[in-house]
Amino acid sequence: MTQDPSPVGAPQADRALLAQTAYAKINLALHVRHRRDDGYHELETLFAFVDAGDALTVAPGEIDTLAITGEFAAALAGEAGNLVLDALDMLPRATGWAVHLAKALPVAAGLGGGSADVGAVFRLVRAAQGLPANWADLAAKLGADVPACVESIAMIGRGTGTELTPAPDDLAGCPVLLVNPRVPLPTGPVFRAWDCVDRGPMPQGSARDITIHGRNDLEAPALALCPAVGDVLAALGRTGAWVSRMSGSGATCFALFDDSAARDAAAAAIGAAHPHWWQMAGRLR
Repeated sequence: MTQDPSPVGAPQADRALLAQTAYAKINLALHVRHRRDDGYHELETLFAFVDAGDALTVAPGEIDTLAITGEFAAALAGEAGNLVLDALDMLPRATGWAVHLAKALPVAAGLGGGSADVGAVFRLVRAAQGLPANWADLAAKLGADVPACVESIAMIGRGTGTELTPAPDDLAGCPVLLVNPRVPLPTGPVFRAWDCVDRGPMPQGSARDITIHGRNDLEAPALALCPAVGDVLAALGRTGAWVSRMSGSGATCFALFDDSAARDAAAAAIGAAHPHWWQMAGRLR
């Protein structure tokens, strides 16, 4: 397999065989319970997905290749490998695939960007020929968020996030605004900075109830490492959203609104005050 981080080799629209959106992942609540003996963390989280994200298209090729374009392509250019190529290695197909990834989601941002891209690959393979029975186990080998990203619907995750159950979802269609200060924040340091205090389980109830009464236990360590997260949370807190919170390990934060007009007004106000921040507006799936 080869990886091409430049536009050269990207499939033309008329050659596209399949297309998928890699939906942005957010954690409406994220309760970290304890650090496990294997070094991972036991957690409880409510996954949700925005109806926007990276875009993947596939055309037939002699071998598997990956071309990356888009605003955040440069952030992946120096990587020795890519999770999309790892997923293609894991999922045999009858012919090679020439994959074009339009990278619209920031990297190291708490949005599961790489996991979302892999989830889209799994859905593309499922649409083309079906997935093996053990697809969830294969997906988990590529990242704890990947099984949830394959489904890309509201799910409750336990363990490391791979033990999934359907969420009682009353938030589908809810207007959402994502804001990132354009500061990358890798996951590892944030988890290592967690204070190891168990603040209690994630509440039960509907997705809205869990969101209102839940929390993100990684906000405090993320703020210590990246004070800009606090600036984003403060800005979102002034928008009239019914909840605003950091997603995952940050630095992206989200706000949920009762109507799209309020979301769009918030996006405009934040854009005017902080034109260098990244934004994405959408609805929960």
